[in-house]
Amino acid sequence: MLSAGGVTGGIEICITYPTEYVKTQLQLDEKSSKSGVKQYKGIVDCVQKTVKSHGVFGLYRGLSVLLYGSIPKSAVRFGAFETFKSYAVDERGNLSLQNRALCGLGAGIFEAIFAVTPMETIKVKFINDRRSLNPKYKGFLHGVNYIIREQGVRGVYQGVVPTIMKQGSNQAIRFFITGAFGAVAGAASVFGNTPIDVVKTRMQGLDAAKYKGTVDCFVQIWKNEGFLAFYKGTLPRLSRVCLDVAITFMIYDSFMEMFNKVWP
Repeated sequence: MLSAGGVTGGIEICITYPTEYVKTQLQLDEKSSKSGVKQYKGIVDCVQKTVKSHGVFGLYRGLSVLLYGSIPKSAVRFGAFETFKSYAVDERGNLSLQNRALCGLGAGIFEAIFAVTPMETIKVKFINDRRSLNPKYKGFLHGVNYIIREQGVRGVYQGVVPTIMKQGSNQAIRFFITGAFGAVAGAASVFGNTPIDVVKTRMQGLDAAKYKGTVDCFVQIWKNEGFLAFYKGTLPRLSRVCLDVAITFMIYDSFMEMFNKVWP
């Protein structure tokens, strides 16, 4: 199950990463203290400016971080889910919708702690670094070493609370709905927890020091940018998550069938 989850995660992120990049850029986009305007007017403007400045591959800035992290993330997610499921099924091997949601919640918490938080923190910092005139990170290893040298291990575990909240709710919703509606599960999780995702992204960015914690970050966004700021990047995130869920669960089931035949 770990192999199936890992391969699935790697394939999914290679397909959907540009939407993740755009989402993160929009969520980080605040009004400049100097000009009083935002860097991007929207999704199309973000894509156009990125491609103009850095080429098409600019939309893949930070891909290596998620690629390295998505494999263990999916492995932990599905491994944890299958483990919890083995204890939650009834005598006929069936899993109720309530228990499916609880198993998904547990899987989300596990992946947040052991894979997603460091992966997301590094990814956000890499993308945020691209916004500066003089980027500091020269590559994956250099960037990770720089972050740990400057901030310690804590530097890759910023935003752990909102990440746990996001991933726990993500997987609870997705595993609950996926059995019947596929990608609709992804859409439900997006509209349900995008505000948490925005807070998470801000707390993992290069300017995270201005926030005292999760609650303070939420309050500052509300006070300075208003309610709609909590839904920045919703459309690209919706695109990515729906594809993520549809691709992941389709491929995962196929790989599980294959692995069960090869290693019964």
